[in-house]
Amino acid sequence: MNRKLLAITLFTASLYVTSCTEDDDYTYGVWERRSDFDGVARSDAAGFMIDGNGYVCCGYDGKYRLNDLWEYNIDGDYWTQRASLPESAKCNSGVGFSINGKGYITTGYDGSNYLAATWEYDPTINEWKSKDDFPKARYKALAFAIGNYGYVGTGYDGNYQKDFYRFDPSAPSGSQWSIMNGYGGQKRMSGSASVIDEKAYIFCGINNGSYPDDLYCYDPSTDTWTKKRDISDSSDDDYDDDYTSITRSGAVCMVIDGKMYLATGESGSLLSTYWVYDPETDLWNNDDFTLFEGSARTAAIGFSNGKRGFIVTGRSSSYYFDDNWELLPYEIEED
Repeated sequence: MNRKLLAITLFTASLYVTSCTEDDDYTYGVWERRSDFDGVARSDAAGFMIDGNGYVCCGYDGKYRLNDLWEYNIDGDYWTQRASLPESAKCNSGVGFSINGKGYITTGYDGSNYLAATWEYDPTINEWKSKDDFPKARYKALAFAIGNYGYVGTGYDGNYQKDFYRFDPSAPSGSQWSIMNGYGGQKRMSGSASVIDEKAYIFCGINNGSYPDDLYCYDPSTDTWTKKRDISDSSDDDYDDDYTSITRSGAVCMVIDGKMYLATGESGSLLSTYWVYDPETDLWNNDDFTLFEGSARTAAIGFSNGKRGFIVTGRSSSYYFDDNWELLPYEIEED
């Protein structure tokens, strides 16, 4: 393919306008390869953002569970190794989130046991500190943070789960986790979650061989979950028959300019398509979007600073990846 990048003038967050071309043979979005991840190739890592930088921690390289931590400087496009977790914390399929300038890792699998340990990373002193254990050990859960709290739920511990817990790092030891009520969604593991405008959106994953198509929104200001339209709902003319291809597990979700970008993952086979969800309209779109240009994969890490989104690591069968890709959604790729 002879790639030519053409700038797009962005009139609104949802409007693409092409510039000075009569050639309609193009797709929206360009995937640019950035600095490869400096650590060993892996999948099922945990990640979080602190002060605009991305962090990748733990995971599985096909032979060993890992406990190392790496920081990605988005502006400088380089990686720096930070303090590793204790040896006892080696795991894959844990979850990460950040609160008030500190990162947190919890749950996971060490090759024999589901885990409940919770760890706090302080970048100012480059150290890890033990916090209260998560109430019920598991792996492949969902996590997000809003304000001063972290939220962790769903996952698998021999049974698919749908419970959610709130984490308060400032609470006294022994009372940092509290159960939440009101989540009416399906059980799942390997789902996706994103936060936009202080609200969390939960969707996708897998449950007993099927791919849930429900989508829930959590508003901490009212402590309520609201069910949005099912992803595969065909009762609305604004919906598309292809919406059934959104559902997947092990996907990456990034937030760019107030919209969710869902990419990679698997649904019977590995996927390279990406979809965009607009919370204002409750609709998805993937019209002529450029396929992910790295190898198709699942169990990658995605992070974004609200303006830029990245996909790093992941696996395809027995192949593990260490490449790093940025999506430039307002540029077009011309054949």
